[in-house]
Amino acid sequence: MGLNLNDKKVVVEEVSAKVATAQTIVVAEYRGIQVSALTKLRATARSQGVYLRVLKNTLARRAVEGTQFAPLVDSMVGPLIYSISDDAVAAAKVISDFSKTNDKLVVKGGNYAGKNLDVAGVTALASIPSREVLIAQLLGVMQAPVSGFARVLAAVAAQKGEGSAAPAEETAETAAAE
Repeated sequence: MGLNLNDKKVVVEEVSAKVATAQTIVVAEYRGIQVSALTKLRATARSQGVYLRVLKNTLARRAVEGTQFAPLVDSMVGPLIYSISDDAVAAAKVISDFSKTNDKLVVKGGNYAGKNLDVAGVTALASIPSREVLIAQLLGVMQAPVSGFARVLAAVAAQKGEGSAAPAEETAETAAAE
């Protein structure tokens, strides 16, 4: 049973709201995938903060009309699943990782910051670490000099502690001998 006009307007508004805040959209053909596999994909996408939806292409075209994702309209052909995310990498990563384990999910393309991506572009975007990993790496790099300096100070203090303890022991020994 198809959607009536009011239902279609609601779908377009919902998708338009997601697209308005998105950084990345990835489209993939899902022909022949079992429902259980799509359910797992949806659960993975939800946990990563990715909006994943099967849409009629005409509704998707209307949702991206007038946005930075408008150039993606040419890729909207066939049965597609749309992956939309606010994080630049998450949408590509979810679809790319799932397509590695399920060969029936075929990445058709994507769009990042207004630039169309081909399959290789989506794969390259998916290989970038997530925002949290990049922040952790940056903090590790920033913390390394400070922790190294602290270790050097501790080593110097330990050496001075050993060196100053030895003369004190010698003076105690010489005093006892006299």
